[in-house]
Amino acid sequence: MKQFTSDELRKTWKQFYIDRGHTDCGAVSLVSDGSTGVMFNVAGMQPLMPYLLGKKHPKGTRLCNVQGCVRTNDIDSVGDASHVTFFEMMGSWSLGDYFKEERCKWSYELLTEVFGFDADHLAATVFAGDENAPRDEEGAQFRIASGFKKENVFYLPAEDNWWGLEYGPCGPDSEMFYIDDRPACGPDCGPGCSCGKYTELGNDVFMQYEKHQDGHLTPLAQKNVDTGWGLERILAFLNGSRDVYRIDLFAPAIAWIEEASGIKYGTDEKKTRSMRILADHIRTSVMLIGDEAKLVPSNTGAGYILRRLIRRAIRHARTLKMKREDVIKLASIYIDRVYSGSYPLLVKNRTFVLDELSREIERFEATLENGMREFRKILEETRTAGKKEIGGADAFFLYDTYGFPMELTAELAAEEGLTTDEAGFAKAMEEQKKKAREGSSFSAKLTVGADVYDHVEGSCVFEGYDTLTCGARILAIADGEAVRDTLQEGQEGSIVAERTPFYGTMGGQTGDIGRITSADGSAVFEVRDTVHVSGGKIAHIGVMKQGSMKSGDTVELAVDPANRAAICANHSATHLMQKALREVLGDHVEQAGSYQDAERTRFDFSHPQALTPDEIARVEAIVNEKIGEDLAVVTRVMSLEEAKKTGAMALFGEKYADEVRVVDMGGYSIELCGGTHVSSTGRIGRFKILSESGVAAGVRRIEAITGDRVYAWYEGRDRLLTEAAGLLRSTPDTLAAAIRKLQEELKGAKSENESLRARQARDAMGDAQSRIKEVKGVKLLAMQIPGADMNGLRELCDEWKQKLGKGVVVLFSEADGKVNLAVMVTDDAIKEGVHAGNLIKQIAPMVGGGGGGRPNMAQAGGKNPAGIDEAIAACEGILAAQLGA
Repeated sequence: MKQFTSDELRKTWKQFYIDRGHTDCGAVSLVSDGSTGVMFNVAGMQPLMPYLLGKKHPKGTRLCNVQGCVRTNDIDSVGDASHVTFFEMMGSWSLGDYFKEERCKWSYELLTEVFGFDADHLAATVFAGDENAPRDEEGAQFRIASGFKKENVFYLPAEDNWWGLEYGPCGPDSEMFYIDDRPACGPDCGPGCSCGKYTELGNDVFMQYEKHQDGHLTPLAQKNVDTGWGLERILAFLNGSRDVYRIDLFAPAIAWIEEASGIKYGTDEKKTRSMRILADHIRTSVMLIGDEAKLVPSNTGAGYILRRLIRRAIRHARTLKMKREDVIKLASIYIDRVYSGSYPLLVKNRTFVLDELSREIERFEATLENGMREFRKILEETRTAGKKEIGGADAFFLYDTYGFPMELTAELAAEEGLTTDEAGFAKAMEEQKKKAREGSSFSAKLTVGADVYDHVEGSCVFEGYDTLTCGARILAIADGEAVRDTLQEGQEGSIVAERTPFYGTMGGQTGDIGRITSADGSAVFEVRDTVHVSGGKIAHIGVMKQGSMKSGDTVELAVDPANRAAICANHSATHLMQKALREVLGDHVEQAGSYQDAERTRFDFSHPQALTPDEIARVEAIVNEKIGEDLAVVTRVMSLEEAKKTGAMALFGEKYADEVRVVDMGGYSIELCGGTHVSSTGRIGRFKILSESGVAAGVRRIEAITGDRVYAWYEGRDRLLTEAAGLLRSTPDTLAAAIRKLQEELKGAKSENESLRARQARDAMGDAQSRIKEVKGVKLLAMQIPGADMNGLRELCDEWKQKLGKGVVVLFSEADGKVNLAVMVTDDAIKEGVHAGNLIKQIAPMVGGGGGGRPNMAQAGGKNPAGIDEAIAACEGILAAQLGA
């Protein structure tokens, strides 16, 4: 066998296929566009799905590449010597070109002539056949003809030799193996055996079928070949190792973990597993955040998987005694040393990647600190009760209160030899969702089912880019549940016409409103919303205000011009705002969601932190500057490829047609967009940002208004300012000074009030000396202080701790039906076994609460003031128990 570096292996793979008429088609984002039902690109063939189904690829019928992939379905196996969550798949494809004969021949050449494998040590498997597809005799024959020994070609069932995603192209596959010199483990030893004699090298998939969403198979229009070899595993094997974490892609990372942790890789099985998990998960996280999708941790979808990877990595870093800075350094090693040449986008996004990682680690460290304390408490209670399972309600409590993911609870429990009631967790989660749904208020009475018009022939042509009115014939009428013949005065329903100027809600822009009028003017349907329904139809939802209408009627459709103009202004302003945000904050800003109606625009975008007042002001100023320049807004229809050449911004993950609309605002903002817009930016009038907030980790939201609503907003602010000034007997010009004066007066009053409360609390302790008891040589002061808040209790505890010498101070207070409780212990009492946190855990339930703390200080709250006397009385016995015999 020949040895390679990772760079050499990538280049060798691609050159082998280029020499055989293939074209390097390049790699795509790690985050899937969703068309194959998975969140990440899990195989090199996944982005090629449309072309495997028959669409012509612009680069031809023979392709090759090295594609980054992410798979987390076997995340629990990561930590051994072979499993990883991010990997590079070296691939080659025939799209209706060559098939099994050429594929088997080239795979054998690659193995023997390029990689230097001995033919006697090579084996292959083929599909054995089942009730869905026949035995792959042809594949076996071509394997043998290419050079594989007949006795080394094995037939295996579908679970071993059938390939496909949830739906799409699929077919029999043929895997290639290296045969070790070790003896067979038994008579059934062969490829797929876990004894280690057979090591998988690569896989050829012969795509002859298409699997549909209902599970049935049909022959593909064109027969394809998909070849995939995992770079990490083959690289390790070629270099004489079965451990992928010893290849050059991991070596610098493992070396740093060894240095930072002081632990030698491979010397301790449990520590080595943690080192592998840390190295793998941080590598995958760096790749996902630095990817063109710029994925950030969140609580849903792919962002949740990323969050889980980071948090799992941090937990294992902590077991290795590594700090946050050590983990960030590990991430930088992947960017600066390992992948700087092969993944230049990581270098470009370096700051963004490391900042996002650091923020997520900081968030998780706070979560972990709080959640681990509660987990240990639940663990102790579970064991005390003699149970072997963490309850679903407890797991949900950790998730709901401390942000502890279910997977983390299950993993921690497993390490302690316990299981977790995942069904109970799911039930608790559903109950919470049900309560949330029941607490919601919905008023969307006027709706239409998406499938109501399924059987109505014809489609609706949208003409609203060029006109706000048009005549048309009614294709169908529905009442929200079914198609009907007519709509009478006062009835609610929806109308579909053969053409319409009404824009249906799409791409964040809300649907138009307006009127549909009969040819003679006797019937009027008020359109209150417009939506897209199945079959390329646009439904106008509303109510018959006058007369009646029936299918086949000729009508006049008219969009409300003022409402459309306001929507257009808000939508166009959003384009300007996105460009301004990228100028002010950086190119990492990507649209994460948007909504425009006549009242406002709402724009969600990727950014790791809140905008400063200065950044908001700069964005606002840039947008208003472009409005003032009255830039021409030009919309052009062109091919998707042409649009990309113009530099037009596209929404990541969005599926676009072959022909797209490009909205160009004077060359300043160029975006792919199917919405409606103003004819020039001056028609927007004015732009004002009302709020900026966070909606998820790494996602910010801006709400803004335009045009006359900006002027109305300023008028309202002026009225409010005048009213506020009147309340403080000042003028708008002197209002700030009046507020500052009032703040100083309030500050003084607050200070005086706190001093008064402190004096009252001290007065209440006037007979404290007489309440001091001595328990086994340790003094105990336990009493109630009326009206003291928690700060006051802590101060008094501290004062009396100094006075007692060796002792314990336990103080209670009650206010508005709630109890505050504080405990402090002197250092010499701690040495004798006294623990404030353990003491408070026993007395807090007596006042209807819970709490905990350190050996020297603890505090708690409660809801049962009636239990204070019982708790005070119990302190002496608890202290005696802590001090022992």
